[in-house]
Amino acid sequence: MSMTALPDPARDGAAGPNGTPSGTDPWRAAPGGAGPGGTGGGGVERDPEAVLGFIERFASALIDAGMARMPSRVFCGLLATDSGRLSAAELADLLRVSPAAISGAVRYLLQVHLITRERDPARRRDVYRVEKDVWYELVISRDQMLLRWKRTLEEGIAAVGADTLAGDRLAETLDFFEFLRQEMPRMQRRWREYRLARDGAAQPAPAAQPDQPDQAAQPDQAASPGRP
Repeated sequence: MSMTALPDPARDGAAGPNGTPSGTDPWRAAPGGAGPGGTGGGGVERDPEAVLGFIERFASALIDAGMARMPSRVFCGLLATDSGRLSAAELADLLRVSPAAISGAVRYLLQVHLITRERDPARRRDVYRVEKDVWYELVISRDQMLLRWKRTLEEGIAAVGADTLAGDRLAETLDFFEFLRQEMPRMQRRWREYRLARDGAAQPAPAAQPDQPDQAAQPDQAASPGRP
């Protein structure tokens, strides 16, 4: 898949595709590291081409897994943004597409719970956000989908006959989905434990405190200055 390069207005001296003022860089982070590229949190300088390359490569992997092209690119663009939140116009500028293409993509991503929508009162527009624990939430939401598949498979087994080859095949699929439903709570618990252990290990060890004088001995020493 060829990567769509984003023009550099500071270099080209032109406005962005959706009205980005001339001389500004849409990849430059806002104060606090909120922008999609440029200077991120902690003053990290990013190569816009490298970030765009990641977006296209990860989007390509999601496309291969069955997601449509534009929702894949929008989702990956939000993942690569420090704030994790962009408006439709910002997404259109970032990905060099029309606002209409963004509209359809975010509608799909909202339906499958990969992103959320919120109102930005300062700019009086909707923004779209991807959460840090998006994969965890996505797995949780799949429990209801598995339950629906389970019920449908039970109806299918009754329709084709449990003692037939087709019924045996459907029963194997049903058992697998039931196994997944039973394992998901355990996986969620193990993930929470893993994350707590990981975050705890990342915390710096408390600084060693200097030795404190023996407070109980001080009054005795003051009362008996000549004591050996």
